[in-house]
Amino acid sequence: MTHRILILGAGYAGALAAGALARRLHPSGVEITLVNAVPHFVERIRLHQLAVGQTLAQRPLRDMFAKTDVNVVIDRVTSLEVDAHQVTLEAGGALGYDSLIISLGSTQAPPALEVEGDTVRSVASHSEALRLRDSLSALDPGRSVVVVGAGLTGLEAVTEIAESRPDLDVSLLTGDAIGANLSAKGARHVRAVLSRLGVTVHERTRAGRITPDALMTEDGRSLPADLVVWTTGFVTNPLAAASSLATSEDGRIVVDRTMRSVSHPAVRAVGDAAWALGHGEKPLRMCCASGNALAWQAAEGVVADVSGGRAPSVPRAYVAQCISLGRRDGLLQIVRPDDTPRELVLTGRLAARNKEFVCKGAAFGVANPTFRIPVPSRGPARVTV
Repeated sequence: MTHRILILGAGYAGALAAGALARRLHPSGVEITLVNAVPHFVERIRLHQLAVGQTLAQRPLRDMFAKTDVNVVIDRVTSLEVDAHQVTLEAGGALGYDSLIISLGSTQAPPALEVEGDTVRSVASHSEALRLRDSLSALDPGRSVVVVGAGLTGLEAVTEIAESRPDLDVSLLTGDAIGANLSAKGARHVRAVLSRLGVTVHERTRAGRITPDALMTEDGRSLPADLVVWTTGFVTNPLAAASSLATSEDGRIVVDRTMRSVSHPAVRAVGDAAWALGHGEKPLRMCCASGNALAWQAAEGVVADVSGGRAPSVPRAYVAQCISLGRRDGLLQIVRPDDTPRELVLTGRLAARNKEFVCKGAAFGVANPTFRIPVPSRGPARVTV
């Protein structure tokens, strides 16, 4: 009997899981289906570049998986009927499964404040980045842009905008201090880059209300804002929380060490869809670095399921945070296994090149699902079911 494997979402984690399964499982005994809402792979960690008008490579999913036995379905999932082992699709019909990997990702959390007008944008999806690109290109010189949030996404967005559009008045607003999650040296470098790019910084300041031409702070100040780029917080796809799956408070699927749902054994979750524990029993944050490792873990777990083996479990520890600060500068922050910063950092052009290497490596991994890293012959063999 054919074992049906269904993967929902073809972001970094979902695409990597599909590729790993295609390499590890012989097609004679399995059927692998990958469902994604859009027909191409989105390099989410480059969306701030797309937003300022840079061109990103087009990677159609069907072309990516053309040399594999993965069946690519372009459609949007509308519900997870995990008790019945099936999912429903927007175009109609349902897909059944024996093993399900959910990688439906996350998107930008909307501002939890009053918003008047249509000036708020984000960089959390391909369509949102394109909308921001159009809005930025429509701004005349001297107009104002306020980026809200100084996490990794906010820092990459504000430096990219300020570098590509030096004719704009660019500000950064954060409720914390700049570089709060970085080492002292890392924070100093970020401040120096922001100053060099002419970014006005508003630290320990919270947004209170957004009007058509200003951002009002909670302490009563009015900041000129022809455009607001919102980068604070992410929310997961709501389908998991609406199903009978066990989820965390933020809607992520609670999984064990093999990425298996604690409530539904046929389901695994990866990427931003998964609530997984890392070093020191600390939940992993939503990011590409977490998703890639979890994708391999989930794929090997499914291989174990269909072959009657034992699912492996590996330690989960962070090594570094890579941040681009425009095209010519960056920051490589070395971190402890629990993601807290060490004092060691790499800055400047070398760090920028390192971030570019990471981006290219991540894209290569998903765009070439049949590629095998040349290692000694002790690696896992292909499994025939």
